[in-house]
Amino acid sequence: KKDIGASGTRHRHLHAMFEQLRPEDSIKLAVQLESASLVRVRYLIVVSTANSKGESILLGMDFPHSDSSQCTIGLVLPIWSDTQVYLDGDGGFSVTSAEETRIFKPVSMQTMWSVLQVLHGSCERAVKAAVIPGNGLEWAQYYLRHIESDRFCLNEWEAMNDLESVRRDSNGQNSADRMSDERLIKEHLRDIMRTEDLDNLTSKMVHSALQTRIGFDMRPYKEYIDNEILVTMAQMDKPSKIFDYLYLGSEWNAANFEELQKNNVGYILNVTREIDNFFPESFTYMNIRVYDVESTDLLSHWPNTYNFINTARKSGQAVLVHCKMGVSRSASTVIAYAMKQQHWPLDVVLAYVRDRRSIVKPNEGFMKQLQTYSGILNASQQRHSALWRR
Repeated sequence: KKDIGASGTRHRHLHAMFEQLRPEDSIKLAVQLESASLVRVRYLIVVSTANSKGESILLGMDFPHSDSSQCTIGLVLPIWSDTQVYLDGDGGFSVTSAEETRIFKPVSMQTMWSVLQVLHGSCERAVKAAVIPGNGLEWAQYYLRHIESDRFCLNEWEAMNDLESVRRDSNGQNSADRMSDERLIKEHLRDIMRTEDLDNLTSKMVHSALQTRIGFDMRPYKEYIDNEILVTMAQMDKPSKIFDYLYLGSEWNAANFEELQKNNVGYILNVTREIDNFFPESFTYMNIRVYDVESTDLLSHWPNTYNFINTARKSGQAVLVHCKMGVSRSASTVIAYAMKQQHWPLDVVLAYVRDRRSIVKPNEGFMKQLQTYSGILNASQQRHSALWRR
């Protein structure tokens, strides 16, 4: 019943926020933020418009209390091409746009992860569309004219008292001690996130749990912990199904035995130097021991990785191809496989794979190798067709 009530409240709030928008605008994401008041409810929404591709704004919405069916606008923050997003090291993030900085603290880590993904996408689109003052976002003026929240709400949107936590404090430690502490923090952090409900877990709760478990002051590690939370959130996303027999994923996916079994995975292709094989007695492994740097030679491994993936396909089992995040090394290897297996050009495969895993981004060195490999495959196909014509 509690969930039904919460869902009804969110639906009512979403409807009220839509009522504040122009007909041609839409909400890409709405996340609830922490509030200094025990009564008031605050949301940050990302708004786009049908008329201008690549343009987005952030609106801060205020509800007097959770049962309210009406809200007011308390903040308008345009996303320009120079807009940047930073973690603040205290469970929130800051957005700096045209020399104006605002701090936001989502109510849980799950909502934090969601909003950061959308914000980074919005910032990338603003860069591509060259959205600068005087060249775009004229429609934001409509919302600036409709800021109607009271002074208490406006003060909270304008609060800047946490900015000092952006600075990293080394606490006078030497680097070896700090690295040792960070390894310990990472180990406990992952255990906490593996066992807790992420929809209700906040960054502050994680910091507190870490301090209780480990026993030393976590304040010098605020920035490290928040960054590691986001890395872990990214890794905890499910592996992406590229084909029925081929999954692309992260270190976390490679360590999730139940998920591997559920996906009928019998083969694992580990494209990292830094990550061990977690279950060597249960799966057939192939290792490509390389780092994610532009100088790494992946191309020479692709004939062997192609054969390994095909062995899995013919066996009737699935294969997981992973690196640390499932973004660059493993993604490039999957793209190379798909080009050869499907006889698709590089741009088609890139679009296909990104459609199934939006965070895919081979580094520049790997992109050049994919272009070279595409040329090799084209030449090979032309030779075969020439032989058939004889």
